Amino acid sequence: MSTVTPVSTSTSQRKKVTTLTFRQKKERGEPITMLTAYDYPTAVAMDKAGIDSILVGDSLAMVVLGYENTLSVTMDEMLHHARAVSRGAKSALLVGDMPFMSYQVTAEEALRNAGRFLQEAGMDAVKLEGGRDRAEAVRRITGAGIPVMGHLGLTPQSIHQLGGFRAQGKTASAAKILLEDAKILEEAGAFSLVLEAVPARLAEYISKQISIPTIGIGAGAGCDGQVLVTHDLLGLFDRFTPKFVRKYADFHTEMNKAFTQYIDDVETKRFPAIEHTVEMTDEEWNEFISKK
Repeated sequence: MSTVTPVSTSTSQRKKVTTLTFRQKKERGEPITMLTAYDYPTAVAMDKAGIDSILVGDSLAMVVLGYENTLSVTMDEMLHHARAVSRGAKSALLVGDMPFMSYQVTAEEALRNAGRFLQEAGMDAVKLEGGRDRAEAVRRITGAGIPVMGHLGLTPQSIHQLGGFRAQGKTASAAKILLEDAKILEEAGAFSLVLEAVPARLAEYISKQISIPTIGIGAGAGCDGQVLVTHDLLGLFDRFTPKFVRKYADFHTEMNKAFTQYIDDVETKRFPAIEHTVEMTDEEWNEFISKK
């Protein structure tokens, strides 16, 4: 089987991205780049490309594990994939997404599970969904020295409460609550904030009203950075893609072509060809036959 070359540890490796880097980029008006990853080779490629941050997202549930939504993924599953990513990426800021029910019960349990992402999986920070209801958990986690990224707007772990995957903050009252929640999370100690599926003008306004960086997904260009689910960006699925996704590749079609060609080559015995085969010398072969 083929192998992936480990990340270089040479002196040419770029400087580690930190939460301070995030704040400095916001202050300088430099966009922050973020993508999801769930395995070692993807993390290697992203880190080499120069991505600022990698999110081991609970989207793992849907795009890798085949669950219907993000609610089914467990802490153990998240930690397993986070460890793989941390082995591959050495410069990007690594953020572990806290799965459903890993932080909602008590602040103490939230702190314990957040600590596992750093201690067991090599993450640099954690992300959790929700506003004012999660402020105490954010305070407890950051109080222990663990950086927290917040997440407002469309929060996939709350899809049943939200009535599905729907845009948020589209009314004046809803926008007011989102702004308040953003300020509450900032006050609680969050180092940055994901804004998902909210009106662009609202996301830009919130970004200007708080000092911590905002990372948008379906929230327009006015945020301090952007994040996408990598499987959507690469076109790895032949399925519905959200409006806010830009496909930079169509890997699903290319994989289908490759798999179809492979099946045909094997069935017609075009593969493996002589160049794919290990051979013995005639001398060794004849000696082998003579000893039978």
